Amino acid sequence: MENKQVAQPTFSRVMIKGIPYYRTRIKDADGKRVSLYARTEKELVVKLAMARGEIEDARFRKYNPTVAEYTEKWLVMQSAHIQPTTLEGYTYAARKYIIEPLGDMYMSEVTADDIKLAMVSVSKKSEAVYSTVNMLLKSIFYSAEYSNLIEDNPTKKLNAKGGTPKKEKEPLTDAQAKTLLDTIRGLPPYVFVMIGLYSGLRREEILALQWDCVFLDAPTPYISVRRAWHEESNRPVINTELKTKSARRDVPIPKVLVDCLREEKAKTTSDYVIADSEGQPLSYSQFVRIWNYIKVRSTGERTLYKYVNGQSIKKKVTLELGQKCRNKPSIVYTIDFPVTPHLLRHTYITNLIHAGVDPKTVQHLAGHKNSKVTMDIYAKVKYNKPEQLSAVVNEALEK
Repeated sequence: MENKQVAQPTFSRVMIKGIPYYRTRIKDADGKRVSLYARTEKELVVKLAMARGEIEDARFRKYNPTVAEYTEKWLVMQSAHIQPTTLEGYTYAARKYIIEPLGDMYMSEVTADDIKLAMVSVSKKSEAVYSTVNMLLKSIFYSAEYSNLIEDNPTKKLNAKGGTPKKEKEPLTDAQAKTLLDTIRGLPPYVFVMIGLYSGLRREEILALQWDCVFLDAPTPYISVRRAWHEESNRPVINTELKTKSARRDVPIPKVLVDCLREEKAKTTSDYVIADSEGQPLSYSQFVRIWNYIKVRSTGERTLYKYVNGQSIKKKVTLELGQKCRNKPSIVYTIDFPVTPHLLRHTYITNLIHAGVDPKTVQHLAGHKNSKVTMDIYAKVKYNKPEQLSAVVNEALEK
């Protein structure tokens, strides 16, 4: 069998600032000519060998990237046409549930079994997380297939259904809402909670709300939703581009909220309704600290730590209604029901439905893009109790 001889590189000699160098030229992974220089032929031979290895590796990765490389590239491609908050969610899910288990594998070597194994841990998360990761995997691998980077798509038969069904959210009762407001009156989260309960704005809409969009002296006072908040590396970012077109809306507000906002406006110099000590929008960590005023006044099981002889000792305690905080007696545990920012909005929507507001109006006030979201809530609230259904059924059958 005839041995093929490898062509020896040809070097030229050049002077750079009066110093002699050996030079050769080579094409990089993109086909562009680049020059290599060295003081000696031996040194240039070594540089050339290293460059060729790097170029071959770059060419290989270009046409056979790892899952991590292609996923990051896919995320960059999506950034041109999706909301920053959506991209932020996709990026977290992709890095946590796709890159962590599969990132070191080449796209072309991933099998359907590898995908199924990666989804085992995801299946223990919520339905929403499972659905997002499922969508990301399929989108990423279909994109790779379309670009001829893989021949067989391992996600084709990936089951679309999975995850733990979410618990039904129970809106706050009137008594619970009163308890919550009485507990935090005069505390930092009070205005936020009032806006959530009486206007139904999303958290990102409340945190971006400025006084130029609060019309307290209009014949019918209202809030105009025109901005949205999100965080990047714990820094607040305010966008005029909202979650959907439907999110851009004007929401009439009741007198109780008008009075609250009028009082707040009289004592602030900030452009923002909810602001930090310098009048700027809250960062994520600042919002967490504000919401903690509610958490520390809630009952339930807690893990407490105390130091004994320099060692941290963990102890679980159950806090009961009416108890006082041992270390700060001014804090009383008065909230014995779960409270989240989204629950405030859910309570607002539920109250509209109970008041007989028609679904289309509820959809507009809530800023729902899809009427199905509104109707699902409407059906659960309006027709989920036998005593409510009885009259409807009897009336229909009597006809």
